[in-house]
Amino acid sequence: MFGMIKNSLFGTTEEVEYKLLATETKDGVSYEVRRYDAAKYACVSSEGRSFDQVSGELVRRLLMYTGGSNDQGEAMGTTIPIVITVFPRDDGVMTRRLVAGMQIPNNYRNEPPTPTDSGIRIEDRPGMTVYALQFGGFAGESEYRAQAARLIRTLGEGAPYQRKHYFCCSYDPPIKPYSRRNEVWFIQEEP
Repeated sequence: MFGMIKNSLFGTTEEVEYKLLATETKDGVSYEVRRYDAAKYACVSSEGRSFDQVSGELVRRLLMYTGGSNDQGEAMGTTIPIVITVFPRDDGVMTRRLVAGMQIPNNYRNEPPTPTDSGIRIEDRPGMTVYALQFGGFAGESEYRAQAARLIRTLGEGAPYQRKHYFCCSYDPPIKPYSRRNEVWFIQEEP
């Protein structure tokens, strides 16, 4: 699946392509099973501050990179979702370690411009199958944690997913007041 939005602050916005493998509903909760191909991501990390304290800053840094703060001075456009990797403790509370990532837009994947922000790195991420739970509203740490707990309950204890980290995904700019789209993704363990 692939979408294109024309009018963005930093040029065009591409929705990351994926293959929908299944839509499941258990106990009234619907989630999707999706396959994403390997891709290059621009990533920036933070340690020591909470999700709510630093997530906006990390996203702004990525948007500055794709908006032209790179060695080519080129506005590349953006991709959605912006994916923030969180590392929960056993009790579900997020640690103060985060990695925000944005897939490199299609036209720049082979040779992405070098970021001028030395904290941004370009990573090759492997393909993955995810369990994705969508929800609306303005999402911060408490909303993502609640939705992650909801997906964990729905999948059950025996589900084959990675438990050391999960993804908090945002599709909308902060100025969008309604019909917002957020997701929590758990990576399915590969057989």
